[in-house]
Amino acid sequence: MWHEQLFNILNAINNVVLTLIGIPFMIQIIFMLFGWLRKKKFPKSEKKNRICILFAARNEEDVIKRTISRIFERQKYDKNLYDVYVVAHNCTDKTAEFARMAGATVFEYSDPNPKTHRLAYAIKYGFKKILEQNKKYDFLIRLDADNFINDEFLDVMNDAYNAGVKLGRPYESALNITQNKYTKASGLYYAYDSRFASRVRERFHLAAHINGPGAMFAMDLVEKYGYDAEGLSDDSEYLANRMLNKVYGHFVEDAVVYEDLPSTFKDTYARNKRMGYGVSRLFFTHGFRLLGKFFTTFNFSFIEVFFQFYFCVICAVLCTYIPIYYIYDITYLALAGTGVIETTLQSASYYMGVLEQTGIIVAIALSVLFAFAGILQAFLLVMSDYKKLGAKSRKELMSGIIIYPCFVVVYCLTLFLGIVSRPSRNKVNRNKIYNNFDNEKEGEEK
Repeated sequence: MWHEQLFNILNAINNVVLTLIGIPFMIQIIFMLFGWLRKKKFPKSEKKNRICILFAARNEEDVIKRTISRIFERQKYDKNLYDVYVVAHNCTDKTAEFARMAGATVFEYSDPNPKTHRLAYAIKYGFKKILEQNKKYDFLIRLDADNFINDEFLDVMNDAYNAGVKLGRPYESALNITQNKYTKASGLYYAYDSRFASRVRERFHLAAHINGPGAMFAMDLVEKYGYDAEGLSDDSEYLANRMLNKVYGHFVEDAVVYEDLPSTFKDTYARNKRMGYGVSRLFFTHGFRLLGKFFTTFNFSFIEVFFQFYFCVICAVLCTYIPIYYIYDITYLALAGTGVIETTLQSASYYMGVLEQTGIIVAIALSVLFAFAGILQAFLLVMSDYKKLGAKSRKELMSGIIIYPCFVVVYCLTLFLGIVSRPSRNKVNRNKIYNNFDNEKEGEEK
């Protein structure tokens, strides 16, 4: 019967799809297995370089002064060797005024074109204006208005630079991970890429994924390329561009940047929609170029970053094809197994047996993903890095472990919604709890 032949064809296609989905998940398993390798430590350097720190801020009057003041107050690096710059782009509040009060040099950037009101254009402008200062800097640190950095951050980045790192990323942690169950799960998700994936990449000599907050750029890169990324996921775009220029990122694990995490579904939804939209575009503009580079150089950094962009395709498949296919698959097997529809290639009992096997396999697969890719990942992260994540004890993060798999589902769904829609850029709601961060950390150290 034609419908039996169609069923067999679709089943074969589904096996291919599941294989293509499974490859990136196998990479995650490798990260977990080798995540216990000793971290990379860059040798302490006596040479102290000149550093510029760049913030791109839009209507951030509620946080910018505290963030900048904290750098001058707490960094152990010689204050005469670094300067802070702020691009106040299209601001309608007192961001520029407060940034100057904190000691920063401010570039006020106004652009009437709403299409260029993205963060990337402000960073591009900041790179250009810093070069125009005619001051000799060795490397640049890029931060967001809500970012705190650990007291040794500039020292550690200086060591990495003197060890040959031209493009680096720090360990990404959270200011407010203990605020509620949502921030706990969210913080664990983002920190996983630092603690496990990034450490393994560095130890296996693979390119680190350069995310925005805390990224380090050697000034010769700034001078040669500027900031040649304009999309919503500009940090990933910049990384891909540099890799195509044979410049690879490194993970500087002892440099820690703390970010204010979204504490509600609404804020995370808006953030992930932008990310989904941006990364999905990069898949088509850069993904296949990276894949081609892998087959010409056999450098696994290219294929690994390709899979970062490919994740948006996985999200789309998981949110559309997979539920549709398995609804069809189970329905067909049930109808064929009970004799409701006539079959000639196989008996009704065969289809009923396949239905039972499918149910068992799906249940096992979901259980393994929930327990292994969800609970176990979060548990290992809490056990190893709870202090680095801003918690006083492991117990504080236990509830985050339980809901972590649910957050992963939400993350996948919201990324997919970003792929199929064009997100708007709204002001981020800052969490007041971040003002207590220093007091909590100081209490922990005592």
